Amino acid sequence: MNHISYAYGKNHYDSDSHLKAVLQHYWKDFQQHQADLRAFGAFAGRDVYETVYHVDHDARPILVHHDIDGQRIDRVRLSPVHRAVLKEAARINRPPYEGGSWHHHFALGYLIGDPGLYCVVTITGQAAYAIHKYAPAFSAWKEQLLSGEAFGATWMTESQGGSDLGANLATARQDGDVWRITADKYFASGAGLTDYAITTARPEGAPSGPKGLALFLLPRLDRNGNLNYHVRRLKDKSATRAVPSGEAELNNSEAYLIGRPEEGIYYTLENLTVSRLANAVSAMGTARKSHLEVLGRVSRRRTFGKLLKDHPLIRRDLTDFSVRLAGGLALSFHAIEKFDQAWDARPPYTPAYHHARFLSHLAKNRTADHAAAMTAMGMELFGGLGFLEEYAVARWHREALITPIWEGPSNIQSLDFLETVNKHKSYEKYLEEVLPMLERADTREARDASECIQKTLTHLTSLNGPAAQWYAKHALQQIADATQAALLYNLSETQGELYAKLAGLYVNRFIEHQEYPDWAFTDEQVWGADLDA
Repeated sequence: MNHISYAYGKNHYDSDSHLKAVLQHYWKDFQQHQADLRAFGAFAGRDVYETVYHVDHDARPILVHHDIDGQRIDRVRLSPVHRAVLKEAARINRPPYEGGSWHHHFALGYLIGDPGLYCVVTITGQAAYAIHKYAPAFSAWKEQLLSGEAFGATWMTESQGGSDLGANLATARQDGDVWRITADKYFASGAGLTDYAITTARPEGAPSGPKGLALFLLPRLDRNGNLNYHVRRLKDKSATRAVPSGEAELNNSEAYLIGRPEEGIYYTLENLTVSRLANAVSAMGTARKSHLEVLGRVSRRRTFGKLLKDHPLIRRDLTDFSVRLAGGLALSFHAIEKFDQAWDARPPYTPAYHHARFLSHLAKNRTADHAAAMTAMGMELFGGLGFLEEYAVARWHREALITPIWEGPSNIQSLDFLETVNKHKSYEKYLEEVLPMLERADTREARDASECIQKTLTHLTSLNGPAAQWYAKHALQQIADATQAALLYNLSETQGELYAKLAGLYVNRFIEHQEYPDWAFTDEQVWGADLDA
């Protein structure tokens, strides 16, 4: 492994100053968990690295339809190291249910980085979340999920619906104390691995559209121990190979209603909010993996008589890495902080919950952009070698490209964001929080960010119907960028001047659309963070 990666064997927590700064700022119990984070950082830098490359190139999950007695089982066969790492990673899901914090869960997920491996953890966590909050009668199943003895999944997507859940055709009819679901879930992550899935279906007599959907808990085996659904096949994918995804056929499959049927769409979207936060930290974790490869390369490779890191253009690109990474992490963990404070809310929810959801759309959408840009730049900085599979950096760009798509692409994020603005007025609480951060900074760049937020929201809220939708994607990005600047200024109040510099640089590049100022070339604190590590 050390012949294909500069990051292999490094402690990914110890070498990440931006992560430490963000966690110290947002997580009040951060100091108590540093030993755990450090241990997991070592695990992520060795065991996880070895496993994801082994799975990627040599040992993809294989679907086995029958056991040796000829009985239908529809199970995936995993590499032993893959299974062992998933077992160890299962503990990531425990903290929120044991008096801990969502910061803990998401920090560990960020350290994993790999979207495929972390996807298995997150979809398992989604099943545990739904049980914990809305189906406590199945707490024994939740414990299996949290311990790594079982895997979960979220099976919502159908071929005719995609992100439009209201178009789903899955039906559910009550049969005594169970329900019978018939559906074709054409993109089922975790297929062949899943023991308990949460899935949407429309009960008989329920209205059409998304509000007619209920949420159900679907076990792999029925009450008689028989296979409860079939996996038709696994999908061929260009990335995220560590999570098997396939087509699941439900034919009168036994399932259990979660909560109240008329609230099913709200439970589903709530689970999706958690998934989108996971998508954000996974995107930044993937981008950070590419950053680590680059830091190793520029410190060792010599061109034109000096190390790469001593060339002005390389320092400019390293500055871009640092600005994007710090901004994306600040936005992600700010959204996580607000969710951590509001996740006990239930339908119809609270203003604090809607505020957290508002932020989740900003974080999910913009971090995916950062990941794609950073990993592409990582490949470029390796030159022609960046496109070779024998160098680790190529893999991270391939993985990053899934993060803008999973959990809803930017068009869906924009529509959901627009709903939080128009229906829930969540921008009011947002403005009360963010604008004072920029006022306290009192720089030209801070004033530009403040003006950007206010003008964008004023224009967005003045529009109706198609015009608002047309503008929503631009508004989502503008507000996300200005928010990152505000959060970096706020971070500087506890973590030092570096973050005020990064805030100003963020505004220069993404709000004023100017090149980074040349003073950054001589400021190693800006572009050289973690270079020695």
